[in-house]
Amino acid sequence: MGRARASRAITAVAQPPAGASRPASVPPPAGDLDRILTVPNLVTAVRLACVPVFVWLLFGAHEQAAAAVLLAGLGATDWVDGTVARRFGQVSTLGKVLDPVADRVLVGTAVLCAVVDGAVPPWFAGATIAREALVSGAVVALASLGAQRIDVLWVGKAGTFALMSAYPAFLMAHGPAGWQHAVGIAAWVVGIGGLALAWVAAASYVPVARRAFVAGRAGRAGGAAP
Repeated sequence: MGRARASRAITAVAQPPAGASRPASVPPPAGDLDRILTVPNLVTAVRLACVPVFVWLLFGAHEQAAAAVLLAGLGATDWVDGTVARRFGQVSTLGKVLDPVADRVLVGTAVLCAVVDGAVPPWFAGATIAREALVSGAVVALASLGAQRIDVLWVGKAGTFALMSAYPAFLMAHGPAGWQHAVGIAAWVVGIGGLALAWVAAASYVPVARRAFVAGRAGRAGGAAP
C-alpha cells in the first residue's frame, strides 16, 4: 500500500495542475550549418569527381555509350544530396553552395562535350549555356550586393533534370543505327521541354531575387543601426 501511495504521489507531482497549459514540445535541434563532412556533401563531391571521368570516357577511351550512361547516372542522382540533407537534418552552408555549383559544372561540361562530339547542334547548346550563364551571373551579382541566399526553385531543378536526361540521350543517339534514331527523337522531346522549363525558372527567379535583395539590404541596415 505504501508503495502504491508513493507511486500515485510521484504521478501527481509529475502531472501539471488542472487548467495549466502544457509546455510546448521542444523541436529537435537544427543541424550545424557549418558542417563540412556530411553524407550529402560527399555525394556532391563524388558527382563532381566523376565529371573528368565522363570527359575521358568520351574523348580518351572513345566509349560513347559508357560516357552517356555515366552522364545519365550523374544527372539522375541530382536529387539525392538535397533529399538526404533534408531527410536526415544534414543541411549545411557548404552543401547549399556546392549543390548548385555541381549542377552548373555538370551541365556545362555535358553541353560543351556534346557540341564537340557533334551530338547536338550549336543553337541548342548555346540556349542551354546562355541560361546557365545568366543564372550563375545573377547569383554572383546578388551575393556581391548583399542579397539573401536564394533557394533553388523546383522548376529549375526539373529543367536541369530534363536537360541532364536529354544530353546523354543525344550522345547515345549519335550514330547510324536504326534504334539510335528513336533515341534521338526522345532526346529532342525531353530536351526541348527541359530547356523551356529552365528558361521559365530563370524568369521566375526575378521576383525572388528582388525580394532577396530587399531583405538583404534591410538586414544590413538593421545590423548597422545603433
